[in-house]
Amino acid sequence: MNLLANLIPAGAEIFLLVMVCFILIADLMLTNSSKLFTYLLVQMTLLGCSVITVGTHVEGVTYAFNHMFVDDLMSDVLKLMSYLGVSMMLVYSRQYLMVRGMFTGEFMSLALFALLGINVMISANHFLTLYLGLELLSLSLYAMVALQRDSAVATEAAMKYFVLGALASGLLLYGMSMVYGATGTLELGVMSEAINNGVQNKALLSIGLVFIVSGLAFKLGVVPFHMWVPDVYHGAPTAMTMMIGSVPKLAAFAFVTRILVEGMQGLQADWSGMLTVLAVASMALGNLAAIAQTNIKRMFAYSTITHMGFLVLGLVSGTVAGYGASMFYAVVYVMMSLGAFGMIMILSRAGFEADTLDDFKGLNQRSPWLAFMMMLLMVSMAGVPPTVGFYAKFSVLNAIIETGHIPLAVAAVMFSLIGAFYYLRVIKVMYFDAPESHVPINLGADTGLLISLNGLGVLMLGLLPNALMWICTLSVQQSLLVP
Repeated sequence: MNLLANLIPAGAEIFLLVMVCFILIADLMLTNSSKLFTYLLVQMTLLGCSVITVGTHVEGVTYAFNHMFVDDLMSDVLKLMSYLGVSMMLVYSRQYLMVRGMFTGEFMSLALFALLGINVMISANHFLTLYLGLELLSLSLYAMVALQRDSAVATEAAMKYFVLGALASGLLLYGMSMVYGATGTLELGVMSEAINNGVQNKALLSIGLVFIVSGLAFKLGVVPFHMWVPDVYHGAPTAMTMMIGSVPKLAAFAFVTRILVEGMQGLQADWSGMLTVLAVASMALGNLAAIAQTNIKRMFAYSTITHMGFLVLGLVSGTVAGYGASMFYAVVYVMMSLGAFGMIMILSRAGFEADTLDDFKGLNQRSPWLAFMMMLLMVSMAGVPPTVGFYAKFSVLNAIIETGHIPLAVAAVMFSLIGAFYYLRVIKVMYFDAPESHVPINLGADTGLLISLNGLGVLMLGLLPNALMWICTLSVQQSLLVP
C-alpha cells in the first residue's frame, strides 16, 4: 500500500519514462520514411500523460517518496500546460525539421526527456528532486541545441549554453549546501519551519540565499545572468529555440516559487529586494537591446528577458494574488512564444531561415491570414488590449500596486511602452513594406489550424481571462505554504 501511495502521484512521470524508453527502442527499427509513426506515438504519449495527470488528481496536497515529491493543484495545472506546449511545439516543428533531415527519434526522445525533467521540477518538494529535474531538463536541451552537428553556429551555441548552465548549476548547488548547513534539511516544508523558528547561523543562510537566487536568475535568463539567452536563441535551430523559450518557463516558475515562496518564505524581505533589482534590470536591458536587433530570434531573446522580468515582479509582491498573476503570466507567455516561433518556422523552407525582420516584409500580401495571426501575437506580447498579454501585465501590475510598490509599477509601465516599439515594427514590416520574396508559403493543414487557434486563443483569452486567472490563483492558494 505504501508503494502504491508513492507511485500514484508520480504516475504520469513513470508512464512518460517508460514510453520514452520504448520510443527510443522502437525508433531504431523504423526507416526514415516511417518517422511519422514515432511522431504519432509521441503525441499519444502526451495524451496519455494528460489522462493520468487528470485521473490521479486529488483534493489537497499529496506527498510521496518521503516528502520529496508533491502532487497538488498547481503541479497538475502546470503539467497539463506543459503537455500541451510540447505537443504544439512538435506540430509546429514537424515540417521544419523534415526538410532539414532532423525529424528524428533522437529529437523527439530528447523533447520527452526534457518534459520529464520539467515535470519533476514542477512536483519537487526537496532540493535533491529539484536539482535532479533541473539537470535532466538542462542536459536534454544542451543536446537538442547541438543536434544539428554540421552547423558551427549551433555547436557554438550549445557550448555556450552548456558552460554557462554548468556555472549556474554550481551556484545553485553551493547555495543549497549553505542553506542545508544553516537549516539542517533539504526538504522545503521543514526548511520553511526552521527559518521561521530562527537559525543560529543567519550569515550562512543569507549567503546561501544569494547563491540560490543567482542560480535561479541564470535559469530564468534575467539580467545580469542573461548572457546565454541571445546567443542560444540565435544559434540553435528554430525548433530547438522554440523548445528552450517556451515550456521550460513553466518549470522555471515552479522552480522559483517552490524554493523561495514555499521553502524560504521567512526570508521574503531579503529575496524580494534581490528580485526587484533583477526585474527592473531585465525590463530595462531587454527592451532597449531588443530595439537594435534585426534578427527576429535575437529580438525574441531580449523580449524573453523582459517577460521574465515581468514574471519576477509578481513574486516581489509576496501575496497569493501576485503569485497567481506570475503563474498566469508564465502560461500566457508560453502560448505567445509558441505562436511567434511557430510563425518563423512556417515562413522558413529548405535552405532558408526566416529569422530576420526583412523576411516578414509584405507578409500581408503573401498571406493576409498569417499576417493577422502574427499581428495578434505581437500585439499581445506588447501588452496591448484586448489581447491576453495586456491582462497578464495588468494583473502583475495590480498585484504590486496593492502591496505599495508604486514606483516599481511605474517603471514597468514605462519600459513596456519602450518595448511596444519593436513589436509594432514587425507589424509595420508585414503590412506596409513590399515583400522581398514571392515564394508560396508551404502550410500544412495541422500547422495552419494550430497557428489559427494559437492567434485567436490569444485574443479570446484577452476578452475572457477570468477562468484561467481563477485557476492559477486557486492553484497557488491551495498548493503553496503561504499565509
